[in-house]
Formats: sequence, C-alpha cells, structure tokens
Amino acid sequence: MPMQDKTSGEEAQIRKLIEGWAAALRAKDLEGVLANFGPGAMTYDLAPPLRQDPDGRRQALAAWFPGFSAVGYEIGEDLQIAVSGDVAFCCSLNRLAGKMHGGDEWAIWVRVTMGFRRVDGAWKIAHAHTSVPFYMDGSFKAATDLNP
Repeated sequence: MPMQDKTSGEEAQIRKLIEGWAAALRAKDLEGVLANFGPGAMTYDLAPPLRQDPDGRRQALAAWFPGFSAVGYEIGEDLQIAVSGDVAFCCSLNRLAGKMHGGDEWAIWVRVTMGFRRVDGAWKIAHAHTSVPFYMDGSFKAATDLNP
C-alpha cells in the first residue's frame, strides 16, 4: 500500500474515533465516551481540576451529564489530523452547546487538541486538551463570546 493511502486510511480511522467520541458526548453516554480513551489517558478539560486521570474523568462526566437535558458538540471543519506510526494528533475548533434542565441554553467555541496511540491494533485517545482563551485586559475572564 502506498504511504499516502495508508496515512489517509489511518486518518479515516481516527476521524471515526473522534466522531464516535462526540456522538457519545451528545448522547450523554458515559461508558461510550470513556471507551474511546486508552489506558492511563490524561485529560486537560474545561472544568477543574487542572488535569484528570481516568477515574477523575469518569467522576467529572458522571457529575456533569445529569445537569443537562441536551448536549451539543460539533467538530469544526478545520479538523487537522497527523499520523506517524502508532501515534497521531489532531486539533480543531469545536462548538460545545448545552440545554440545562431549567431551560437555559448556551454555546461556546473551544480549542481541542488530542493525542492518540494505537493500542492492540485500535486507535485510542491518549491525551485530550480542551480550552478557551481568556481576555488579557486584567479581567482574566474566559473569552467565551468568540466565534471562528
């Protein structure tokens, strides 16, 4: 198989993993979200603490999902995937939205970078980092009003 064909096949597998992870997030499917992560994967997410190990990620999502009647997640059109051997990474601007049980709705654009490893022949998330910029005017408020 030519290298370009192999790389595009790997990218397609990773894109499918990302889409499955996002679908599980939208469905508030805790086990579905977690199934996309490899052993020992670290997450640097929007909510505290500064980093989450697998147990922390489970606890955070289990606490977060019940507050929402709906979760929206769109992967940005700017998704870029790079693959080399058994490791890969991606980055994109994604739209996270939610509808609270009380009716309040919100949406923000977030910056996402993920690292992947092939584990027993399958791609898994090894590292996930989601962030929003902040205003550097002294207020240090999160800049959740930005759009790509």
